[in-house]
Amino acid sequence: MKIFELIIIGAGPAGITAAVYAARKKIDTLVITKDIGGQASWSGDIQNYTGYQFITGPELAIKFEEHMRKFDFEIKENEEVLNLSTQKQNLLIKTDKAEYLTRTVIVTTGKRSRELGVPGEKVFKNKGLTYCATCDGPLFSGRDVAVIGGGNSALDAVLQMVKIANHVYVINKDEQFIGDKIMQEKVKNNKKVTIFSSSQAKEVLGDVFVEGLKIEKDEEEKILELTGIFVEIGLIPNSEFAVELEKNERKEILVNQKNETNIPGVFAAGDVTNLPEKQIIIAAGEGAKAVLSAFHYLNTSK
Repeated sequence: MKIFELIIIGAGPAGITAAVYAARKKIDTLVITKDIGGQASWSGDIQNYTGYQFITGPELAIKFEEHMRKFDFEIKENEEVLNLSTQKQNLLIKTDKAEYLTRTVIVTTGKRSRELGVPGEKVFKNKGLTYCATCDGPLFSGRDVAVIGGGNSALDAVLQMVKIANHVYVINKDEQFIGDKIMQEKVKNNKKVTIFSSSQAKEVLGDVFVEGLKIEKDEEEKILELTGIFVEIGLIPNSEFAVELEKNERKEILVNQKNETNIPGVFAAGDVTNLPEKQIIIAAGEGAKAVLSAFHYLNTSK
């Protein structure tokens, strides 16, 4: 079996940036990923990525991919990593399709959407309930919808949907939003938005498709008649396969300033780590740092 110098798991902003840097360092690299673009592909309007005063998430993801594909290294798409383990002096990666050996690994698998855990959620998933306004928003043109959450991802979903939907209900479990102030102001000042603060989603209602959402506020229940629900209540790290890596209570992989994990030769970057801020530009920078650390490791370790 061939032994790669580096395998990058994941191809979001962190993984793609790492791949570009690895190619420029002439590191023998393999990228394994379920998809390309990561969470950047789900974002709406992006106005804080340096060099672009305005760009959409899908557009930025396309530019990332175009940049990565200019270099000559192997990419395994639509392949899921099941296990990462040490094997003598090397690292073994098992996927749902094959096994690979490598001297170093960079984990950049990001996060996935957190579920509500209420009755009706699984029944109506992809039948009016979704976790991505960028992906599915256009399907709800002219309809009444709800966005559940109070952070940047929820506010971004609201700002996308006010351009498409008839009306947008926002269900926030906290009294105040926790997202960017500019986004908060835009949401609060939009006449197409009704905000339910200190409220909880209790049940998704419908027959074949979503027809309503039961919420609770101040111990009183209310049913909102609507046909679309966007769940934006946070993310869960895609770190289950990395059994040997140390993690925090949120299952994020613990890394130091050099993106090193507790296992020599294994590095991690982006939203899957305990890095405090989850931003596209930060994930990209951490991907670059991780490759530079891996490059130093390859040149100094036996």
